[in-house]
Amino acid sequence: MEQELGFCTTSDGISIAYATVGEGPPLVYANGYPGHLSSEWDTRHSRALIEDLAQGVTLVRYDMRGSGLSDREPGELSFDNWLLDLEAVVDHLKLESFALLGLGFLAGPIIITYAAAHPERVSHLIMSEGYMRGEELTTPERGKAMVDYISLYGFPVSGGGTDLSAEDLQNFQAVSKIQTQAASLEVQGKLVRTLLEIDVTSAVEKISMPTLIMHGHDDQVVPFRLGRNLAAAIRQSKFVPFDESVSAPWLRQERITTAIRDFLGIEVEAKPTPASAPAADVYTILFTDIESSTELTQQLGDAKAQEVVHAHNQIVRHALRAHGGDEIKHTGDGIMASFSSSSGALNCAVAIQRAVAAHVEEHPDMPLSIYIGLNAGEPVAEDGPDGRADLFGTAVQLASRICDKAGAGEILVSNVVRELAAGKGFLFSDRGASELRGFEDPVRLYEVSWKERE
Repeated sequence: MEQELGFCTTSDGISIAYATVGEGPPLVYANGYPGHLSSEWDTRHSRALIEDLAQGVTLVRYDMRGSGLSDREPGELSFDNWLLDLEAVVDHLKLESFALLGLGFLAGPIIITYAAAHPERVSHLIMSEGYMRGEELTTPERGKAMVDYISLYGFPVSGGGTDLSAEDLQNFQAVSKIQTQAASLEVQGKLVRTLLEIDVTSAVEKISMPTLIMHGHDDQVVPFRLGRNLAAAIRQSKFVPFDESVSAPWLRQERITTAIRDFLGIEVEAKPTPASAPAADVYTILFTDIESSTELTQQLGDAKAQEVVHAHNQIVRHALRAHGGDEIKHTGDGIMASFSSSSGALNCAVAIQRAVAAHVEEHPDMPLSIYIGLNAGEPVAEDGPDGRADLFGTAVQLASRICDKAGAGEILVSNVVRELAAGKGFLFSDRGASELRGFEDPVRLYEVSWKERE
């Protein structure tokens, strides 16, 4: 898959660079922050997102004025002129009907305004971190401080202080480099200042096409309630919440691209994964479970109990990314994941329990405690009830039963996991043979001493 670059001219004489990739109905991606078409394509994680978005569609991207390969001397920078950039690209390509996409909070006002003005052309509207009024993003004082900071140093892309893997941190550094190449600090500061002042409420009232709104529950830039309010204000909207606090789309790429394709009704050939191929290899299965989740709901109420679940999900998913785990499914009170190695699964389990302990120390009012159980074997791979790849069989059932046997803050494993991880530096305590529901013979279990590992 290769992108094709082209150029067009806006009605006020500015040269705009655009790129197309893929085949199928057009999906126009309006990037709401200065980008660089070539640098993004040459950056591994960014290209992976672009190619994923382009599955089953013709993806159209462009560099807004003042950035990337577009005119770097754009004259006046204003919201109305940034709309002209989008208008120039779709007019130049003669797109009579297309889906319009914006990922990130800066793109939302642009695509909302364009869609409201051209309902006959925009078939579907798709966005993440959307909002209606910039003044609701933060206080005037913090907004001014943000603009001042960006005007001096650029938009912060550190990952919001979350527990990220080394690869994720490298990707954030690559994003920072792209932004440095893309536009001057003056352009970046002007863009953020404008969008903190924007109000697209009147445009939202005119949105008539089907709209998909995705939003992170713990988003640090755009409060979750603003995305929810936006969805409530658009009649034909579908709202998809995410757990992550980081808005970077490549950190939740699979869920974003899957949600978009489901929304647009686009089917693509599934990518081969270990779980979608006949399972002839040994996998280590990990289950997590939140202690006393039903009692927590009764004690804390639905909203507070859900905060506990979100904290669990975020901790587990960050650990999976860092240690090569694949999330198979969310079980309601926990997560099931698979690993190609037992040592990777054990390192992930240790990281989860340590992160939970750190979280509870930082938030003593949140009663979060997790059980973890692991087993290894040759599971059977089939499509689950939702059409996604799932793992079944004795190996999976035993991992689940081991998790049920674990106590709060414990990691319990089967003997096969202990043997596969022999010599890797893990400390195991023999818990003896245990009767597990559904298994005729007792199973010898071992506890991993995660607090003592260095």
